[in-house]
Amino acid sequence: MAERGCPLEAVPLPAEVRESLAELELELSEGDITQKGYEKKRGKLLARYVPRTQGVDPSLQAETRIPGPSQATAPVPEQQKTRPSHARDERFRSDVHTEAVQAALAKYKERKMPMPSKRRSVLTHTAVEAYTPPDTSSASEDEGSLRRPGRLASAPLQSHAGVAPWLDQAVQGSPASSAASCTSSRPGGRPAAVPPGPAALARVADLHSAPPDVTTGLAQHQQTYCERPQLASVRGAPRGGSGSVLETAGGVPVSSRVSSKIQQLLNTLKKPKRPPLKEFFVDDLEEVLEVQQPDPDQPKPEGGQTAVLKGELLAVGSTWPPSLLATLQQWGTTQPKAPCLTALDTTGKAVYTLTYGKLWSRSLKLAYTLLNKLTSKNEPLLKPGDRDAGSQQVGFLLGSCGVALALTTDACQKGLPKAQTGEVAAFKGWPPLTWLVIDGKHLTKPPKDWHPSAQDAGAGTAYIEYKTSKEGSTVGVAVSHASLLAQCQALTQACGYSEAETLTNVLDFKRDAGLWHGVLTSVMNRMHVVSIPYALMKANPLSWIQKVCAYKARAALVKSRDMHWSLLAQRGQRDVSLSSLRLLVVADGANPWSISSCDAFLNVFQARGLRPEVICPCASSPEALTVAIRRPPDLGGPPPRRAVLSMSCLSHGVIRLDAEEKLSVLTVQDVGQVMPGGEVTAGDGLVLRPGGSKGSGAREHQRASANVCVVKVEGTPYLCKTDEVGEICVNSSATATAYYGLLGITKNIFETVPVTAGGAPVCDRPFTRTGLLGFIGPDNLVFVVGKLDGLMVVGVRRHNADDIVATALAVEPMKFVYRGRIAVFSVTVLHDDRIVLVAEQRPDASEEDSFQWMSRVLQAIDSIHQVGVYCLALVPANTLPKAPLGGIHVSETKQRFLEGMLHPCNVLMCPHTCVTNLPKPRQKQPEVGPASMVVGNLVAGKRIAQASGRELSHLEDSDQARKLLFLPDVLRWRASTTPEHLLFLLLSAKGTVTSTTTCIQLHKKAERVAAALMEKARLTTGAHVALVYPPGVDLIAAFYGCLYCGCVPVTVRPPHPQNLATTLPTVKMIVEVSKSACVLTTQAITRLLKSKEALAAVDVRTWPTILDTDDIPKKKVASIFRPPSPDVLAYLDFSVSTTGILAGVKMSHAATSALCRSIKLQCELYPSRQIAICLDPYCGLGFALWCLCSVYSGHQSVLVPPPELETNVSLWLWAVSQYKARVTFCSYSVMEMCARGLGAQTAVLRVRAVRAWREPRTSPSSRKPSRGAPPPAMKGVNLSCVRTCMVVAEERPRIALTQSFSKLFRDLGLPARAVSTTFGCRVNVAICLQGTAGPDPTTVYVDMRALRHDRVRLVERGSPHSLPLTESGKILPGVKVIIAHSETRGPLGDSHLGEVWVSSPHSATGYYTVYGEEGLHADHFSARLSFGDTQTVWARTGFLGFLRRTELTDASGERHDALYVVGSLDETLELRGMRYHPVDIETSVIRAHRSIAECAVFTWTNLLVVVVELDGLEQDALDLVALVTNVVLEEHHLVVGVVVIVDPGVIPINSRGEKQRMHLRDGFLADQLDPIYVAYNM
Repeated sequence: MAERGCPLEAVPLPAEVRESLAELELELSEGDITQKGYEKKRGKLLARYVPRTQGVDPSLQAETRIPGPSQATAPVPEQQKTRPSHARDERFRSDVHTEAVQAALAKYKERKMPMPSKRRSVLTHTAVEAYTPPDTSSASEDEGSLRRPGRLASAPLQSHAGVAPWLDQAVQGSPASSAASCTSSRPGGRPAAVPPGPAALARVADLHSAPPDVTTGLAQHQQTYCERPQLASVRGAPRGGSGSVLETAGGVPVSSRVSSKIQQLLNTLKKPKRPPLKEFFVDDLEEVLEVQQPDPDQPKPEGGQTAVLKGELLAVGSTWPPSLLATLQQWGTTQPKAPCLTALDTTGKAVYTLTYGKLWSRSLKLAYTLLNKLTSKNEPLLKPGDRDAGSQQVGFLLGSCGVALALTTDACQKGLPKAQTGEVAAFKGWPPLTWLVIDGKHLTKPPKDWHPSAQDAGAGTAYIEYKTSKEGSTVGVAVSHASLLAQCQALTQACGYSEAETLTNVLDFKRDAGLWHGVLTSVMNRMHVVSIPYALMKANPLSWIQKVCAYKARAALVKSRDMHWSLLAQRGQRDVSLSSLRLLVVADGANPWSISSCDAFLNVFQARGLRPEVICPCASSPEALTVAIRRPPDLGGPPPRRAVLSMSCLSHGVIRLDAEEKLSVLTVQDVGQVMPGGEVTAGDGLVLRPGGSKGSGAREHQRASANVCVVKVEGTPYLCKTDEVGEICVNSSATATAYYGLLGITKNIFETVPVTAGGAPVCDRPFTRTGLLGFIGPDNLVFVVGKLDGLMVVGVRRHNADDIVATALAVEPMKFVYRGRIAVFSVTVLHDDRIVLVAEQRPDASEEDSFQWMSRVLQAIDSIHQVGVYCLALVPANTLPKAPLGGIHVSETKQRFLEGMLHPCNVLMCPHTCVTNLPKPRQKQPEVGPASMVVGNLVAGKRIAQASGRELSHLEDSDQARKLLFLPDVLRWRASTTPEHLLFLLLSAKGTVTSTTTCIQLHKKAERVAAALMEKARLTTGAHVALVYPPGVDLIAAFYGCLYCGCVPVTVRPPHPQNLATTLPTVKMIVEVSKSACVLTTQAITRLLKSKEALAAVDVRTWPTILDTDDIPKKKVASIFRPPSPDVLAYLDFSVSTTGILAGVKMSHAATSALCRSIKLQCELYPSRQIAICLDPYCGLGFALWCLCSVYSGHQSVLVPPPELETNVSLWLWAVSQYKARVTFCSYSVMEMCARGLGAQTAVLRVRAVRAWREPRTSPSSRKPSRGAPPPAMKGVNLSCVRTCMVVAEERPRIALTQSFSKLFRDLGLPARAVSTTFGCRVNVAICLQGTAGPDPTTVYVDMRALRHDRVRLVERGSPHSLPLTESGKILPGVKVIIAHSETRGPLGDSHLGEVWVSSPHSATGYYTVYGEEGLHADHFSARLSFGDTQTVWARTGFLGFLRRTELTDASGERHDALYVVGSLDETLELRGMRYHPVDIETSVIRAHRSIAECAVFTWTNLLVVVVELDGLEQDALDLVALVTNVVLEEHHLVVGVVVIVDPGVIPINSRGEKQRMHLRDGFLADQLDPIYVAYNM
């Protein structure tokens, strides 16, 4: 094995032994022999030769590689399985490289990677040409090397008494069948019940202790996961000291396959990364990104400066023709019957043979037809091309070239798609074309005296060849007549072509070497070309060799792929002989791995007449045409050479031969010498100069040879050193001239001036860049190691795509890769190239085997190339875009990957290991004290962030508020003074009023409820009563009934009849936690609470007294309860926060009255006003608006239950229009429902609204709906009456939704500035509310990166990383707000992000919990600043925000202070030492692809988990994995740990439209989401 530098003695094998070995290998590849039988027979054949190897471990001599003619016998490790020859996967195969890969994998410690979870329906991919059968195989017990044999998820916990902590043991799922391992288990498959007692809890806590943070690069140490003390959770237990026990929604500790896979991922990520990078740079976005600096120990070029390599001159004695046209005329008239081209069909039969006479006559006919029989002359022509994957780019090129005429044959024209007119249909992106059929019957015969105008070899463009760049754009390479002639002359001399030779051509005859050899040079030399179509090669790979034998061809033109294809079919072809060949041109010899193709082909066919010197690799490019070609020895060529190069040094652009590290070497062969060149002596005695016309002068021979040099790839084109890899440049008369119509890049490519180290030009003529990377070796031979288009720069190292492909194919490809189809390219993510590998998966490959192969590929590439693969994707067979001759269209594949249109069936992302230039994790400095913070703000000129609403004392204009302190008193007063005044109207889905309530009616209903509570339920003052009612007037009456008798009401959302299993436990929990002594409800809900279905969800025997209020008797209470003090508890407000915590707050009578008073003053609510409310009436501001404010202010409330919008989405807007409500309230879910359901109908509604304004008003019931019209309630919607539309929420304002809602319904009269938001929270349900007076809400743009550091920096709209934030409403009267540091509790300036603290008379008085833990949260309601105003009592909202003084003025004439809420403190994600808000990451993810309907993020053990809802086909789910990972990296500098693809509607959302991320997290860890796909990023 000389090329690897092994000290082994060369052992020549006889020809018959080599032939027997080749046949044996083919038997193995076709399944005719087992692996064991193959090894046995092979050992017998090589038995006499194996003992001669020296210095080799005897255990490694079991297998010996077949040596080539210039190779020695070498050992192969035991672990290597001989790769049988098969389809095109062999094109990059090198036995040396295969051995290196297998040896690397053998010594590589297997990394345990979590296998992705996939739903069964996603597994059934149907390929375009191949059917993938369902995977019915069973996984082995240990499931390969990826799964450990743990069975904790399926075994009782009692059997694991001595289980190790989670840090030391990767808990695996049950190794059941592949269907079970690939399909997520349903909720029914829960783990065994946990035995009670502290031991079991300790065991579970031990299992679920959080592992150390291995993703931030900080110090790793054992951590115990413990959440902050919180209240009773919907998940079933108080969030106290035992917070380390993770529980599901059912109260079951998590012991699932999902959480074990996350732990497995963390264990994998414990592998130390490469050394940390110390240098940083600040880019234009002011983000500190690590940039890899050159290693001082990296190899550097040490040789001297290369010299310009001069090629040989064209032969002086040769009589070169003046042009190809003259040559064709000569052969067509003097040798008319000489064969020119033989075309074959798909069966290998000759369809016709074109003679030179026919070619000349048909050329004349075509020229005459084009010049005389078409309406316009001199049209640029187009040769018919295949409609490949990049056809749109080709069409753009045709348009830019002004092409208007397309030539085609009759057969091809019939196969083109036709329009209805019968003409050829226009292709997408193509210009309008006239199609001309050039068969003889369609052409006009020219007159005898007609001759085409003579075309000499001048600078005019002869033809344009298209080229697809690395980025996917298509350019046209223009070749002049002079260059065309010079290329033919150079090829004739270099290849020794002579007249009447036969050439077999397998390549595309329309471009590249197939055109230069098989169409142009062949005509110059009157050769006979036998063209082998691609379809024939697919059916019979041996066809080209058969034609060489049949026609006694002297030359053949092939690619490495064709040589390997022929190896498949050569067995049994005993009569095949290649002795007639003198020249076998390998067109892709520039591919570094073509050496293995040549060796394998020579190994087999040397016994059949093939001489080693016949094989001639060549290098070419569209810009420089043929760069170099190996000459046979009889033409004066030097002997062939090989170089064994260190791949590690190559990645630094340095050439080092025979490296010590044998696993990562690259063996390359030379591609011959520089092409001949120089000025050509014309036949008439005049000199033909390239790029010019014939000059005068007698027999002048001022000729210059073709020059080649190697220059640096980037920057100024300095000459490289002798041991340095660079780009090969050519100065010759036989190169292309320009990119058509692109002057800028033409100058860069075709007019390069190489310079020496001193800056002096090496030549007075410009060079052409070839795009080939290589160096000049001994004997002036050219070596190519890669192409510029395949170059990927990762960090400071360069890698070639072909090298990565070869390594991937060396990892047992026959089981997985379909026909060796692999594409490798790079994508730019976070300012660096990331390697992406896409392969077509064989139809019979199983999920487990494919994933194992992917993990082995990652290990092999990491070992050999020392680079990580960012994404590895497998797609179904025959689905990658194809080039014209069946190859992979790499740029189109890359485009599909970036657009999410690749549709893979397996994906493995490795951002943790590849992305090493993330910003340095923020190291939290010792906190600055509150006093220093204040002083610092004062010095910086920043004011303390504090604001307040209007003073209540100045606003009270009557004594009513002082006299009527309590709501029961207000209701009694209104019942006595204005008994018939209408307070409430309740609407149904049809728009009809189902019930109305006046002041006296509400008072009497409340009295009946109070009497029933006292007499039937026998409740005493202070008892808690649960109100379980649907939205309606009954709920309001029951509430005031409780106040009348001194009971404390607790409003509870009723359970959903179709979803009792999940909604009823929440109802039961609220009833129990609130210690309700009675449940007030309707008759229907009473039956539901005691039904058999309810019994399956809760214990119905433990309900307290249930009182049906539908048929209570009409009784009065003796006396209405009057609270002895304003601080007496009025009601309990229970709700579930977005973090999954069920919290109940206590509202006193004083706070309740103060709340109503502030809302009345802010919204200017009076008895004559009407407002429309579409909110849930169970908690927060929604409850206050629904039940409290109308009684206090006396205005009329039009109640629209949100569930009714599911039946009639237009109900709310219709109600606003019909009742001319100036003020309306809704939630984000209602607004989103209207925007989605009615956005497309605004045009119809606008017409009907105009009619309604002009027609007399009629009742809704009297109108008959027309066919296709909206529901009756939608007719005549006019929103011009709206003055304020407020969205009630406890979150950051959704500015995108509110703006889109305003734009959508602007046509219906909705004022542009009407929509605003409110802000409230648990401690104070109404802090900000826009109201009807005051300045409009303002919007600012802040730097999202500064927010991560709790800083507020305003930027301009459209700035990079800008985040729009809108004001959360105007601060209510009597409310004071300050921004405080959440930890030091000191006041902050308005340039800081801090916690919003509020001081208000309507703040809640405290939390209510069943365990009496108010002390734990006393600081939430009675906090004091640690510096400054330490006397004021504040309530901590738990939300982060900031204050800004705007330029607007309020009613008092002072500048308006705006409060901007950024997000909940409990929901923020602490990652890499910075604070992230989930909504920002989710917004980025939703923008990543149109199929992402919704997104939610959360963290688990410092891994970022992204859950996305797929609004599309399940087969497209895996496209989202890479897009989600990319966008989060680019915009937030975070690595996504897990990507979960789920169905629409899986992400839980509460009644306010807020995402329940913690519920989602629990469901994911308990494996209850039934995900489509779960990807664990490495």
